[in-house]
Amino acid sequence: IIKTHNQRLYRIARGVVRNDAEAEDVLQETYMRAFSSLGAFRGQASLSTWLSRIAINEALGRLRKRKRIVAMPGNPEAQIIRFPLNQNDVNPGDDPERTMAQRQILGLVERATDRLPDVYRTVFVARVIEGLSIEETADLLGVKPETVKTRLHRARALVRKALDEEIGPVLLDAFPFAGRRCERLTQAVMRRLGFEP
Repeated sequence: IIKTHNQRLYRIARGVVRNDAEAEDVLQETYMRAFSSLGAFRGQASLSTWLSRIAINEALGRLRKRKRIVAMPGNPEAQIIRFPLNQNDVNPGDDPERTMAQRQILGLVERATDRLPDVYRTVFVARVIEGLSIEETADLLGVKPETVKTRLHRARALVRKALDEEIGPVLLDAFPFAGRRCERLTQAVMRRLGFEP
C-alpha cells in the first residue's frame, strides 16, 4: 500500500509544503495516522482519496504552524531539486544538451508551481501533476467542482506566465518520488509500525 501511494501522496504534500524533507515527514505522518485510524475508513471514497485527504490535512497543518514561526533566510540554491531522468529517456551521457534542458524545464515547473498561491497550487498539483479528475480534486480539497475549475484556470494562467509552451509533457515528471527515497520512506514507516522490513 505504501509503495503504491508514495508518488501521489509525495507530490500532493510537496505541492503544499514546498520542501522535500518536510513532504517526506508529511508522508510518514500520513501513513501513521491512516494506520491508527484504519477503523474509521468507511470506504465512501477510495483508499487513495482517503490517504490523500490525510496528507493534505497534515501538510496544511504544517503550513499553519510554519506561518506562526519566523523563518531565517536560507540559501535559495540549497532548495533546488535535481530531478533524475525517466528510465525511458535516452542515456544521459548520449545527449548532454537534452539532459540539461530537461533538468532546467523541471526546475522551471517546480519554481512556477512553488510560487502559486496555496489555493491554486494544491489544485494545480492535484489536477495537472497528479492527474486527478475534477471530482476527485473537489472531494480531496472539500470544495465544489466549479471551484476546482476556477482555481485551475487561474493557476494555469499564472504558470503560463512563468513557463514556455514547450514544457507541456514534462509536467508529469515533476516532483518524482521513487527508487531509494520511496524505499527509505517505506522502511521508516514499517519500522515505526513495528514491522522490520
